[in-house]
Amino acid sequence: MKREQLLQILEDDDMGLLAVKSRVPEAITADERLLASFKEIEEFAKEHGRVPEENHADMHEFKLHSRLAGINASPTNAEALRPIDTLGLIAKPVESVADILDDDDMGLLDDEAENIFKLRHVPANIQMPERIAQRKPCEDFANFEFLFKLCHAELSSGVREMRAFTGEQQIQAGHFFVLHGVMTYVAEVGEKEIKNKKVNARLRCIFDNGTESNMLLRSLATELYKDPAGRRVLEHNDKALEELDQVTEEDKETGYIYVLSSLSERNEIREVQHLYKIGYSTVPVPERIRNAKHEPTYLMAPVKIITSYKCFNLNPQKFELLLHTFFGSYCLDVQVIDEAGRRHTPREWFIAPLAAIELAIQLLINGEIVHYKYDGKVEQVVERQ
Repeated sequence: MKREQLLQILEDDDMGLLAVKSRVPEAITADERLLASFKEIEEFAKEHGRVPEENHADMHEFKLHSRLAGINASPTNAEALRPIDTLGLIAKPVESVADILDDDDMGLLDDEAENIFKLRHVPANIQMPERIAQRKPCEDFANFEFLFKLCHAELSSGVREMRAFTGEQQIQAGHFFVLHGVMTYVAEVGEKEIKNKKVNARLRCIFDNGTESNMLLRSLATELYKDPAGRRVLEHNDKALEELDQVTEEDKETGYIYVLSSLSERNEIREVQHLYKIGYSTVPVPERIRNAKHEPTYLMAPVKIITSYKCFNLNPQKFELLLHTFFGSYCLDVQVIDEAGRRHTPREWFIAPLAAIELAIQLLINGEIVHYKYDGKVEQVVERQ
């Protein structure tokens, strides 16, 4: 087609279809921004079936939570959005005593006085445990007081030592533990029962503050696991045996399990609390992370060694895999780009407190990890029900 013919076509464009018009975006008003912000909160509520919570591990949810709180704190914004609030996200205003009476969902303010004593939405039959552990004054504490004094004296002189609690099998009659800063003496261990492949027994625990409890063996173990300062006090024979039970020349060193934190400057990484990498290396950890800022598995950034464990006579790769499975639901989901421009999604970074990670490692070593799981909502290792 000749140039003259193209010009003729352009000149005959009576409808202006070929005219190029520059589009100037219209400025977004404050009301439109408010509406868009609220719609984003509404979409979250529809997807998750709840309002956004103060979740510091999820910055997007935390932002939406703060935004909704700001809307409810502003009477003007709340009233502007109330007509389109189909999910009841906007708090109902209280303007009079009548509003309070109308909002009495529990019926506590009904005319019938006895209604306040009627339980609603409560099952008729509640299955309660046969016995619930209670702390109470120890009436025969004089029979145990000298034991506590002797134990404290032997700890001070070095005859006894305190070590980390690592397994339920360590809970035996006549042994001392430290729970939440209070020394505990296991005076009695009741008949052991096996339920759901778990051994349990009722204990009589005496505390050096003059109280006692009849807690269960697994309850004491769970509390000792959860307490970062929880300790067991070695018996005299236990200390001697543990000193003999050290690594010998026959033991085979198989590698290192390590825990790292990231020194990345990226906001979506730096702002995540309790973010740690659990990894395995066949060489010493400082050597392994020497080029961290050039490797996608380290988020292309320097890292800091938090702790490391030298492994003997076990398969560190399997050890690492089990830990990844334990914390798998709380894996960091972020992409990094390597120096060649390729995208990677590292799967070894987890959002969990350091105490929970160290406890999981202990449970894995002593074989008790099958009885526990990680609950990210409370950020703790909890016993499986």
